[in-house]
Amino acid sequence: MRYRFLCFAVMTVANCVASASRGDDWPQWLGPRRDAIWREQGLVTSIPAGGLPVKWRVPVAEGYSGPAVVGGRVYVADYVARAGDVVNAPNDRTTRAGTERLLCLDAATGKLLWKHEQDCPYSISYASGPRCTPTVVDGRVAMLGAEGNLTCLDATSGTLLWSKDFKKDYAAPTPIWGFCGHPLVEGDLLICLVGGPGSVAVAFDRKSGVERWRALTASESGYCPPTMIESGGMRQLVIWDADNLNSLDPATGRVLWSQPLKPMYGMSIMAPQVADTPRGRVLFASGIGRVAALYALGGDAPTARLLWRGEPKSAVSCANATPFIAGDTLYGCDCDTGMLTAVALDDGRRLWETLEPTTGGDRRSKHGTAFLVRQAEAVAGDPPGATRVWIFSETGDLVLARLSPEKYQELGRAHLVAPTNECFGRDVVWSHPAFAGGCIFVRNDRELVCVSATE
Repeated sequence: MRYRFLCFAVMTVANCVASASRGDDWPQWLGPRRDAIWREQGLVTSIPAGGLPVKWRVPVAEGYSGPAVVGGRVYVADYVARAGDVVNAPNDRTTRAGTERLLCLDAATGKLLWKHEQDCPYSISYASGPRCTPTVVDGRVAMLGAEGNLTCLDATSGTLLWSKDFKKDYAAPTPIWGFCGHPLVEGDLLICLVGGPGSVAVAFDRKSGVERWRALTASESGYCPPTMIESGGMRQLVIWDADNLNSLDPATGRVLWSQPLKPMYGMSIMAPQVADTPRGRVLFASGIGRVAALYALGGDAPTARLLWRGEPKSAVSCANATPFIAGDTLYGCDCDTGMLTAVALDDGRRLWETLEPTTGGDRRSKHGTAFLVRQAEAVAGDPPGATRVWIFSETGDLVLARLSPEKYQELGRAHLVAPTNECFGRDVVWSHPAFAGGCIFVRNDRELVCVSATE
């Protein structure tokens, strides 16, 4: 009996360790908990000069949409154009004819398993494909296209289960830069940023597609993905439209609180970030036009109170990439300077800034972009207060870096894909990677690449 108990205990520990080392899938934008943290163990501690092993490369078409990885499959959206050239003038729409697709690939080999196609003419600025990462849950995958076509498919076969057309169903005008709000799963709901009168946010039954509630009217819907937070003794749904930062009851859509926060050009983009500080739970949001604000969230009731607003030379104004908070420091890419910037959370003062992981240049560049994913696994020798971060730069480089309130320190980089798009006269790739199964999945407008990041 004692022997059998010891064997059982050893097997249990071994199974727990194996389970912990496998890591999570990456079923949606920013990962399984939508917090941009990679929890897998056994990762490389630096990127060698020769780069990371490439497992496969497969062709894909145009798209800003990042991949999702679930159950040994990769889901990625793209656009196959038939007519019309891309002219990336920020305030002008490009008219193109083509097909939006959702591809399902084998994560081990890159082999195409199925694809779903839908004819979709474009009339948007930066018309190079879908923006939103597919959302995969319970054997279903939801895709939101750049012109507001929401489809729910069987994740195994690609069979269409239900669909919505935001322009027809909700009189929602296509934002000039397309529909960008990554759909959010909350219980049995699929919550989307839609637009139109009274329907900036809409919750659908994620199995049937039936509308469960709609809420909010704004001058524009904006581009910020629906975001869940916990504060005031309850879960709250944060919807940041072009005019206000709003908190809703996710079950009903009832507005709990609203704070004015109006970026330029309706460009509410980054997902608001929440952290616990000595002054209590706080929420940060920022956007173009040097708009940045920190709010104190109520501990006993769903409320928000302004603590500080950013000044011209303080805080960080984020756009394309969502920042993160580690300890008492905020890290994000400033859309005005193009620099990765560290900011003190208590008052918004800037601690340091660098172009190394964004444009890699020596001059400030508008909307310099780097996508940031924290590594959960601690590494011996890292100083207290430092955070390991996997960074995908707009130049197509994968960077492993150590960020702290004191400095930015690179631990190696590898060039994975070419920057195949354009912004303000420079070549860029703006697509969020996925991190799953010890691998990193990165795409541009020509290919999807899988590299191994385990020791």
